Amino acid sequence: MTSTSPVQRVTDPAARPDPYPIYAELRRTPVLRDESGVHLVTTYWEIRDLLQDPRISSDARNLAPGASNLLAEADEATLPPSFIRLDPPEHDRLRRLAMRPFGPPHSPRRIHDMHGELTAIVTDLLDGLVGGEQFDVVDDFAYPLPVAVICQLLGVPREDEPRFRVMVDGVIAGLNPALPVEDRRAAQHSRFELGQYLAELVEHHRRHPGEDMLSAWATDEGPEGRMSLVEMITNAVLLLIAGHETTVNLITNGMLTLLRQPEELRRLRDDPSIAPALVEELLRYEPPVHMLPQRTTLIDLEVAGAVIPKGAPVWLMLASGNRDPKRFADPDRFDPTRADNQHLGFGFGVHACFGAPLARLETQVALTELARRLGEPELVQDPPPYRASPVLRGPRHLNIRGGVLAST
Repeated sequence: MTSTSPVQRVTDPAARPDPYPIYAELRRTPVLRDESGVHLVTTYWEIRDLLQDPRISSDARNLAPGASNLLAEADEATLPPSFIRLDPPEHDRLRRLAMRPFGPPHSPRRIHDMHGELTAIVTDLLDGLVGGEQFDVVDDFAYPLPVAVICQLLGVPREDEPRFRVMVDGVIAGLNPALPVEDRRAAQHSRFELGQYLAELVEHHRRHPGEDMLSAWATDEGPEGRMSLVEMITNAVLLLIAGHETTVNLITNGMLTLLRQPEELRRLRDDPSIAPALVEELLRYEPPVHMLPQRTTLIDLEVAGAVIPKGAPVWLMLASGNRDPKRFADPDRFDPTRADNQHLGFGFGVHACFGAPLARLETQVALTELARRLGEPELVQDPPPYRASPVLRGPRHLNIRGGVLAST
């Protein structure tokens, strides 16, 4: 180990192309206390246990006075916390209300029935790339795909999509904790604009309901009532940010992995039925979310022989747990046939990603169609440039030579 602190090592942008050797070193000590006061949990079973431990809080108000998790997202002063920043029972009520039109038990086929829509969006994006010798997987494909999907899901009118995308881009730009002050102000303005737009859209769907999620949130009246307008806005923004960034990174990390292992790309091209298992292995091997930094202890808590004091900031290192050899055999090998692949790619427990089914399906469709329609692809740059965030890890650009074949 070097003299550099664990937090400095995992947040250093130079580590972004390959943080896994650092994680391997840190796993020698399952719980590390950084000089900043942050406690990093690095091993699979300890992370999984804490993800379902009610003595761990997601609510920043439970941090000890003066403590900081160091990786707070953009200032959300314009909106109250979304349910992922709350603990039960407040978390449970809002999550149930948010999920009612999104999936089981109330809408069991909501995501499954989107397969045709997703395929049409992916096909349209790839058709637009036919004839070019080179394209950027991020800017030209993985980035616009989730916005188009979210617009359909929420009920954003097609004519509003360009304006909506600009606002979403501004909000997502604010996720970088190292953002200069002026850029952070711009991100806050984008968040405010998006909130105003969503408030108007909710009111429109209240008067003219459709089959979209905002209509359901605005009109459905279940046993627990419905969300307030502010709660609808907050959770729509959550859906946008969490779903968008996760899916962009998962598709891009997946394409990079397949280009580095062309035999797996050929297997997917020849047999699209392997896509679900392949995406699960991607979630383990190259997860879109590398850590959950916004946790704290509600009591003095012993974990793997170490005591984490009450109110201490805790970082759960999901990507490190996914490469823990005590849980996964040969963890640094990409193996889509891996059995019992209970990874931590979408978290676990009450805070498991509620958009996971949609992100999975988007990625399965996207990678299958890319495999089918790419000519003889090759990377322009390896490793590609990465985004600054150590939390949401993915290439900033992924340029490919080889071109997209015409649809058949």
